[in-house]
Amino acid sequence: MAKKRTRQGKTGPGRGRRGRWRRWVVLGLVALSLATLLYILYLDRIVQARFEGQRWAVPAKVYGRSLDLYPGAPVTPEHLKQTLDGLGYRRVKHPDRPGNYSSYRGRFLLRTRAFRFPDIHRSSDYLEVLFDGQGVSSLKRAASGDPVGHYRIEPRLIGSLTSAHGEDRILLKREQLPELLVNALIAVEDRQFYRHIGIDPIAIGRALWANLQANRVVQGGSTLTQQLVKNFFLSAERTLWRKFNEVLMALILDLRYHKDEILGAYANEIYLGQQGGKAIHGFALASRFYFNRPLQELGLPRLAMLVTLVRGPSAYDPRRHPQKAKQRRDLVLRLMVDQGVISQRQAAQASQAPLGVEQGRLRASGSPAFMDLVRRQLRRDYPEEGLNAGGLRIFSTLDPWLQERAEQALSRQLGELESARDLPHGTLQGALTLADVATGEVTALVGDRNPEFAGFNRALDAVRPVGSLIKPAIYLSALSQPRHYHLFSPLEDRPIRIKGANGEIWAPRNYDSRHHDSVSLEQALVESLNLATVRLGLSVGLESVIDTLHELGIHRPVEPFPSMLLGAVSLSPLEMTQMYQTLANGGYSARLKSIRDVTDAQGEPLSRYPLAIESTSDTRAVYLLRHALSEVTRSGTAKALQWLLPGEVAVAGKTGTTDKLRDSWFAGFDRRRVAVVWVGRDDNAPTGLTGSSGAMRVWAELMNAIGVAPLLEEPPTGVEVLTIDPATGLLGEGCPQATGYPFIVGSAPTAEAPCAVRDSHLDTGIRWLQGLFRY
Repeated sequence: MAKKRTRQGKTGPGRGRRGRWRRWVVLGLVALSLATLLYILYLDRIVQARFEGQRWAVPAKVYGRSLDLYPGAPVTPEHLKQTLDGLGYRRVKHPDRPGNYSSYRGRFLLRTRAFRFPDIHRSSDYLEVLFDGQGVSSLKRAASGDPVGHYRIEPRLIGSLTSAHGEDRILLKREQLPELLVNALIAVEDRQFYRHIGIDPIAIGRALWANLQANRVVQGGSTLTQQLVKNFFLSAERTLWRKFNEVLMALILDLRYHKDEILGAYANEIYLGQQGGKAIHGFALASRFYFNRPLQELGLPRLAMLVTLVRGPSAYDPRRHPQKAKQRRDLVLRLMVDQGVISQRQAAQASQAPLGVEQGRLRASGSPAFMDLVRRQLRRDYPEEGLNAGGLRIFSTLDPWLQERAEQALSRQLGELESARDLPHGTLQGALTLADVATGEVTALVGDRNPEFAGFNRALDAVRPVGSLIKPAIYLSALSQPRHYHLFSPLEDRPIRIKGANGEIWAPRNYDSRHHDSVSLEQALVESLNLATVRLGLSVGLESVIDTLHELGIHRPVEPFPSMLLGAVSLSPLEMTQMYQTLANGGYSARLKSIRDVTDAQGEPLSRYPLAIESTSDTRAVYLLRHALSEVTRSGTAKALQWLLPGEVAVAGKTGTTDKLRDSWFAGFDRRRVAVVWVGRDDNAPTGLTGSSGAMRVWAELMNAIGVAPLLEEPPTGVEVLTIDPATGLLGEGCPQATGYPFIVGSAPTAEAPCAVRDSHLDTGIRWLQGLFRY
């Protein structure tokens, strides 16, 4: 018994320690398991919260203006062709699928794409369009021959309002992905995708063994699910802890969600390129970025190129590294053959195809400046986060065809002006705005001679002295007082000295330093005579002129100093466009706008920006002013337009030049469009250019490129056209140089020029009676 007790005494304490150690191990394992379980639950909550909520901050997409086709539409074959090419349509012999067209001798056959407009979802159509010398002569359905009264070509995607993270994407559902793309992706990146549990242990082991043998990373073992987790949930740091989280979250994702849902998310998340500060995510946007086509229209060679970019969009960028990209694309094709996705013959044909990349097609012409205007106008109605993340669809007023010609006109003319004056390239800068006369829709806007520059937007922010561009407001103020002024009212064009409040003397001069004793009101505007203009402005009153400026759409405060009468007022090109839009539209002001409609991501309408026109000025007085502005382009400071434009087309406009030739301006309009051009230097140094020798050259090139719609001078009610002898300003029926001039009824002179054929007693009596009931 004693011996037994001794053995127990020796072994008892050791066994107790081992027991306690085992209990601690068990407790530790239980605690670790519990902690792991809790951590997995924590990761599960993160996965669900992100994956079931709003997955991506999708910036608002901005579309350009639709091209309207109808019999009689002023559209040329070149215009339609460039529109279709800009949309990524393919020219083929026989258009058999959406996005294809053929053209031959003024006959177009095109299969349009389905598109959801703000007011209607339109399916694909097969159309025949015929042209004559005037525009569209016939529009009908090609299959049935049924006439079509009106048709909208789908608008071009011109850009997006980049999110706070600098990401951009076009979202697609899994069923919208081409099956060939899906099969290629799986064949190259994750052959066991539909069979593994989110991770592929065999692939991980194979990659580990290959990397160990090579003593460097030569192969990856991540599944598509792991790649999605890494890009969607985790940071880019390379640590074991991040890899551990990646594995756990991939298992959770695969357990909770269907494979197709995971694949769809991957297709929208994957990073595939970079455009400046904007990251290109997802296959849909990458298809637009590289090929200027919807993903659904891509063939095998281009789909294989997109799969190539998954491995490294920078290393295999087809624009920067075409040879390397082609080698990788051909490898993708061989892997597709190995997995039975395509045949050897299909791969051979695809490998012979070019990469098919189009340069810079995501950037609409001049989009940075115009997109700036869109964003500013949207901020009035939507919070910033809604613009950056809500996936809104913005239907803008920009016409890509007009925009391209506006850019070319500004860039080319500035280069020619520099060459003619031996100025270093880049010395001159400029801005151009183009708007629809009737609606105020801004159809083109250029804020820099380099239209891709996204910095200082001169069209909106170059607030410069406008010079003589302000003069029409002065003359309109006078003509709105028909008891006192008409186009032949005599004005003094003599020197004047005005003492300011500070005691300084302001003594303006005419441009040529000459002066005249007396000139007609129209002649003073046509020849842009400063002295006569100042005297007229002082006569009608500075406050009256300021009121007229406000009526014409200028909302910036203007100080009532006499120097304002000669353009010592700083305004932007866009503001001047608003003023001249009102004049071009007969005194009806339509607030300039860059947006037509806004819908949500699903296409449901949110906001409409309808046409809003306000009668702000006396239409009779505006008509008289327009007559004078037309004469400016025939015999005045803009008479060079008579040979810069084709034929003797009827347009109207006004030149503007500031002190020491620092700023060159021209504002002009035809029946459909109004455009304002500014040319100057950013350092405010003299340019050596007047309004006619600088900005007007840009304006003329633009109008030549887009076509001039001559003004139609139809007097409004309350205006009569009388035959006047220009030498005397009196009634001149029968005089050798007599011409018809408009007058507000009751304001015309009653006396006859000496050369006039005498009226009958009846005519004289009628005019005498009209005088009794003036105004």
